[in-house]
Parts: sequence; structure tokens; C-alpha cells
Amino acid sequence: MTDSKYFTTTKKGEIFELKAELNSDKKEKKKEAVKKVIASMTVGKDVSALFPDVVNCMQTDNLELKKLVYLYLMNYAKSQPDMAIMAVNTFVKDCEDPNPLIRALAVRTMGCIRVDKITEYLCEPLRKCLKDEDPYVRKTAAVCVAKLHDINAQLVEDQGFLDTLKDLISDSNPMVVANAVAALSEIAESHPSSNLLDLNPQSINKLLTALNECTEWGQIFILDCLANYMPKDDREAQSICERVTPRLSHANSAVVLSAVKVLMKFMEMLSKDLDYYGTLLKKLAPPLVTLLSAEPELQYVALRNINLIVQKRPEILKHEMKVFFVKYNDPIYVKLEKLDIMIRLASQANIAQVLAELKEYATEVDVDFVRKAVRAIGRCAIKVEQSAERCVSTLLDLIQTKVNYVVQEAIVVIKDIFRKYPNKYESVIATLCENLDSLDEPEARAAMIWIVGEYAERIDNADELLESFLEGFHDESTQVQLQLLTAIVKLFLKKPTETQELVQQVLSLATQDSDNPDLRDRGYIYWRLLSTDPVAAKEVVLAEKPLISEETDLIEPTLLDELICYIGTLASVYHKPPSAFVEGSRGVVHKSLPPRTGSVESVESPDTAPSGGPAADQPSVIPTQGDLLGDLLNLDLGPPVSGPPIATSSVQMGAVDLLGGGLDTLMGDESEGLRSDVGGSPAMGGSGSSFPAAPSTTAPTTVGAPLGSGLGDLFDLTGGVGTLSGSYVAPKTVWLPAMKAKGLEISGTFSRQVGSISMDLVLTNKALQVMSDFAIQFNRNSFGLAPAAPLQVHAPLAPNQSVEISLPLNTVGSVMKMDPLNNLQV
Repeated sequence: MTDSKYFTTTKKGEIFELKAELNSDKKEKKKEAVKKVIASMTVGKDVSALFPDVVNCMQTDNLELKKLVYLYLMNYAKSQPDMAIMAVNTFVKDCEDPNPLIRALAVRTMGCIRVDKITEYLCEPLRKCLKDEDPYVRKTAAVCVAKLHDINAQLVEDQGFLDTLKDLISDSNPMVVANAVAALSEIAESHPSSNLLDLNPQSINKLLTALNECTEWGQIFILDCLANYMPKDDREAQSICERVTPRLSHANSAVVLSAVKVLMKFMEMLSKDLDYYGTLLKKLAPPLVTLLSAEPELQYVALRNINLIVQKRPEILKHEMKVFFVKYNDPIYVKLEKLDIMIRLASQANIAQVLAELKEYATEVDVDFVRKAVRAIGRCAIKVEQSAERCVSTLLDLIQTKVNYVVQEAIVVIKDIFRKYPNKYESVIATLCENLDSLDEPEARAAMIWIVGEYAERIDNADELLESFLEGFHDESTQVQLQLLTAIVKLFLKKPTETQELVQQVLSLATQDSDNPDLRDRGYIYWRLLSTDPVAAKEVVLAEKPLISEETDLIEPTLLDELICYIGTLASVYHKPPSAFVEGSRGVVHKSLPPRTGSVESVESPDTAPSGGPAADQPSVIPTQGDLLGDLLNLDLGPPVSGPPIATSSVQMGAVDLLGGGLDTLMGDESEGLRSDVGGSPAMGGSGSSFPAAPSTTAPTTVGAPLGSGLGDLFDLTGGVGTLSGSYVAPKTVWLPAMKAKGLEISGTFSRQVGSISMDLVLTNKALQVMSDFAIQFNRNSFGLAPAAPLQVHAPLAPNQSVEISLPLNTVGSVMKMDPLNNLQV
């Protein structure tokens, strides 16, 4: 009969019965009782009351019974540490048992019991087990050192266990070596500054020897350790690569990825002219392809890693395009990942094949996948110039299908193709305009508006098309509103006579009727430009735009190098460094690839130039929106640069000078004639049209700010002298009325001066006697506020007298860990 019977009992008074059975003289009955206890513990019943009775069962030669008792001990020792001490003698005794399995079991269990009192007794048995004659005991003891280090790091260092662990790397048994490496790696991760794994060519040789004989998980530990080693020259790197390469044919995918990580890292040190370099590239492809025949979850992990590898070295998989073609039964997450890699591998040699596939995907039923496929066609056009015409005709075929989401994605993509190849494919605009009414997604509407604005001179009814969008201006998303504003201004600059009314309408909607600051600011800038100098406006708005980059989603090179060092880990799946998602990872050491010793490498395209030819430029990476935001906020927050103050009054004009005279100053004498008659403008293109001035209000006087102060002065972060004029300080309020404090009234507020926080107080004596010996104490609060100096009231406070005090504060006090409380209790 199986052990499932132990999980089916629901008797009452069970604890009492088990207690009697555990104290039985019959061994079989004892064993049955312990099994019942473990079953109860497993399903969540509290059987801690049986602790002394179960511990008594430890004194047995039966290995199965001993394992069960040890399992119980591990679970309940933490809640009953005093009782757990009773088991220590048995542990110590078992560590000297003739049976190596029992010795290993005893030391493993002692390592798992996280009770300080027991760890003191663990040191001696552990020392013996680390030098045990049996390798099974030694490998178990090696892991136990890492567990003990986690409980009490100082004890491990004092007892010299780390040195013993380093000696085990030279052990004759490969499993002992693997466990010693695993334990040292674990300890080194929690203490990045300690140089525990101080590897040298001799120890590397021992690790490589052990690599062939240990289990698959042992191999992973050793390979990960090798990946952290820095070879002294390219010959040593090649030697290590040769000995690691056989691991690529291992059945376990984790071993394969760990081997790929080592090879990718050490290839940096090999010259591309070496024959071995080419051989290694060829050897890396088959194992990566094999990973794609596993189940979908493993495929996804493999594809995320391959994505990194392809960005670093596209030549590895440049001939394996067909492997990444999507199968009908692939889950969506695998399909999308394969699509991404297909685009990265697309080149002139295989573009026809890729486009045929992508066109097929665009007729699938999965909407997300179809959208990505249409975008992929556009990315191929931008990446491989020779294929652009074929891509555009493919996109036009898809537009003819009239499937709404396909049409919208195609228009977004064609907008990008126009940005890459201006004045080349404009013949398709007529087809795009036919589908204008079916657009309902903001991105597609914005793309279409951009196309109409950019090529307004070629579209006869451009003003009508844009006017149709303008009717529901306030219902549009911000993205569409901004694009519409720019497009109508472009149209006005190209056809000023016909569209003056339209541009006035959009500027009015954007500035006076909108509460979006981005839209309002852009509207005012255009209004100011057009009313001041239309020629300058034309130069700004219709300026020649830079071509878009061929790869907009490449990972930034330094991050890519770091992620290559984490192949086979979560970081390679998330495409983020560990510090971004591991809690408490401040001590994480950032890894990087070794410096290249060979020829300069190109990662531009799979079709790399021959080694003798010039290396292609590395593609420029367009920063993501997050990066752009970071750059915007990364202004000069340092101390202000000394220099003459900027003019402190704005120029009074018939129109509001939104830029405080800045634009006029920039334009110098050219705009002098305009100042006397703002609202008029020079004739454009012989049309003689004029543009009205921006709406009239009074511009406030601006405070003179030192040059180069950036955002610092806004937030008073510069550490300059005094507070910024105009910075807000809340008025003082009564914190403690005299009635509650025996005649002492306290009013106060908080302020920031010279970058530090102060509490500004007014103490008023409303009692009949003199007050003295003032002191202040802060309770624990949500912001860690505490006095930075004692409260200074120099003279006694006479009746009806007040004194003002400023108490400097810091934020190093104890913090109350809860939702912040903003109310002040005195």
C-alpha cells in the first residue's frame, strides 16, 4: 500500500494517539507514527506539541526513520529553539557514524536549522566533514558552509571555513569541486567586495578537468564561474574555449546556454583573423538552433537569449533564417520573439524570403501578431534599402485588403518609410488618402496627418483633409492634436493665401481652448514665430529632417555587453541588468566583456565585410522615450555660474512677448522693423498675406537668474546663498495654544534655506511668570526629521513677550514605516 493513506485521516484526539505510538517499543509502530506526523505537518496541521517525542526517535539505525525525524526538526526547530538543543548531541554523534549517508544527512540538517544556538555546535562536526574521506560527505559539507555563512558570516570567517572551501576546488572528486565553486559563488554574491574566487590558470585547469565528469548542475556552476574569469591573453582564452566547446552538445539547455555565455565572452579576446574564430562561429549556431525544438517555454527563454546574441554577433546565425519562421501552433509570445529576430537577421541575401513570410503572417487571425508583422515589413524596408520598393508594394497590397487594423498599421509604417526615403515613394499618398475615413487609432491618425502636412504641396485638397480632422479637435488624443497643429502650420507656410483662416483656427484651439501644457506651448511658439518672422518660421518648421536610423530598438552597447555576461539568467530574459529587478542589489557588481585584442568588429549587419575591408560604422541607437525623459531632466543642477544677470523686465509690445524678448534679441536687427508694427509680416512668396499677432495680455516681470542655473534654482537645490526670491514658505500657524501648554503658545512653519530644512518658530509667553530652560524633542515620524542642533533660546521669556527661533533640521532620525502622516502633533 502507498503512503497516501497517511494523508486521509481526520480523526479527533489524533495528537494523543500519535504521542502514544511515538513512545512505543516496536520499531515499525514508531516509524508509522513518524510518517503520520510528517503527513499532518505537510497538510498544515500544527504537530509541534510532539517535538520531544519525535526527537526521541532520532536514536535509531533506520536511515528512513532518521530522515523523517530530521525533516520534522528542520520545520519546527525555529519555533522551538530550546527544544531543538536536545537534538544536538545526536547530530554530533551522527556526524561520526560509519555510514557516510548518515554523516552527510546530519551535517545537511544542521545547516538547514537556522537557530543561532545550534550553529555554535555545528562548527566542529562541519570541520570534520569538510575533510571527510568520503566525497559525498565533503560535497554536502561544502554547501553547508554557504548556508552557515548566510546565518552567521563572521563565524564562518573566524573558523577558517572559507580557506577550507577554497582548498576543495583542488579536490580529486568533480562533484566536490562543483559544490565548492557553487558555495563560494553564493558567498561572493552576497559580499561582492570580497575576492573569494581568486582564480588563476592552475585553478582554471582543475575546474576544466572537473567539468567533463560532474553532473549537469555542477557543470553549470563551473561554467558560470569560468565566465567571471579574465584570461591573461588570447591564447589562454582560446585554450579555455576549446575545452568548453564540447558542452554545447549537452542535453540540458541550461548547460548549453552557460557554455554559450563563456564562449561569447572569451571571443571578445580572439582576433577575427584567426581560423579558430570562424570555426567557433560555426560551432555556436547548431546548439542554438537545437534549443528551438524544445517546448514553447524553453523556446521563449532561448529566443530572448538569441536576440541578445544576434545583436552582438549577427554572423553566428545569418544562415539560419528559416529556423525563425513562425509555426502555426507557436504561442503568441514565441511568434513575436521570432519575428523580432527575423528582422534583426534580414539582409539583402534573404530579404525576398523574409518578405514572403511576413506577407503571409499579415493575413493571420491573431491581431497582435498581424500588427507586428506589418511593422516588421516597414522595418525591413528601412534596414535593407534595396528591398524598400518591394516592401512598399507589399504594404499597398495589404492596404487593398481593407482590413481596418492592417490598414492603420501600414500607414504608420509608410510614414517611417517616407522619413527614411524622402521624395521617393510619394506616389502612394493618393491610396493612403482614400483610407482616411477608416482611421480610428491615434497613432494611425497622427501618421496620416504627418504625411498630409509633410507633402501638402502635392495634395490638392490638403486643407480639406486637415480641416476634417480639426472638427473634433478637442476629442482627439494629445498625439493627434500636436501633429495636427504642426501639419496645419506646415500647410500655411506652403500655401499661405488659402489657409490663413485654418491656421488661425488651430492656433486658437491649441492656445486658448486647451489645457494641455505641451500643446499650448507649441501653439504659442508657432504663433510667436509666425507673427514675428515668417521667413524664420519657414526655416524652422520646414527644415530638412535627419533620416531615421535603421535600427531604433537596438539595446544600448554597454548594456548589451553587460547582458551578454548574464546569458542563461533572468537578466537575459528581461533584457535588464540584475540591479534593475533584484531587490537589495546595491552591491551587485556590473559585469562587462573583456577588451577586444583583435581587429575592430562590426555589428551593423549579418553581411559583414571581409576582414580585410573597412569595418562598417556601428548603428546609432535612438534612445527610448524613458532615456529622452532622463536627458530632459538631467539639466545643470549644480551651483550657478557667475555671470551678469539676465534682463529683468519683459519688452512691452502690442502682442505678448512669450519668449521675453528672447526671439527678437536672437534675430537682432532683422526684426527691428517688425517691432513698431507687430501683427504685420513681410509678404510670403508674393502672396501679400499677413498674420495676426498673438493674443494680448500683460507679461509678468521675470526674476533675473544667474546664467547656467538650470532647474536648480526652481527647487532651490543649488546651495546658493539665501532662499530663492519668490520661493513659497507657508505662513506660520498656531501649533500649540496657550490653554493647552500652561501659557506657552507655539506658532510655526517649515522652510528650506541654502538646501537645508528649518523649523521657524515663534514662542509667546501668555502666562504670568517668566519661562526659561526650553528644549525640544521629536518623536519618530514619517520623514525621519530630527533637530540638527539644540533649541537656542538665549534669554528667559518674560510674560507677554515673544521670540522668533529658526531650528535647523536633518532627515537622519528614525522613520515610522507606514503611510506618511502629514499632520503635526505637538
